[in-house]
Amino acid sequence: MSTPGGLGERIEAAVEERLEEAVEFVCMDLLVQLRRAHGRPAPAAKSAGDRQEFQGLVHEWLLHLRGALLDGLPPEEVQKVSRAEEARGREEIPRLLAGQVALARVLPDYWQRFETLSAAFTQARVMTRPRRSRLWPFR
Repeated sequence: MSTPGGLGERIEAAVEERLEEAVEFVCMDLLVQLRRAHGRPAPAAKSAGDRQEFQGLVHEWLLHLRGALLDGLPPEEVQKVSRAEEARGREEIPRLLAGQVALARVLPDYWQRFETLSAAFTQARVMTRPRRSRLWPFR
């Protein structure tokens, strides 16, 4: 027989795993679309720069998602999310993922909102012109 917290912990771990996969899919798809839109080569698995760019997109997406989903929540629900994030430690991406797990538990339409927000986020990012670093910024 399993421990009382066992089933709840397994469900939470499954939700977190699904979230990680969904976030990775959204961000990898975005990275590929950005590369294509800006005439850059596809990302390479062995490229440290590409991994760093991917991690930046993951961070940006999770921050955007957090802000959009927290907007309008009652303070007690926001506190649940904050507690889940704080319990995860100091690393930003694991903290943000823990917050998403908490949001998935409090929002009955979490996955529908995730899909809608990811489509809008991806479209907005792809339509944005790439930032160019200039050798002479004062021209």
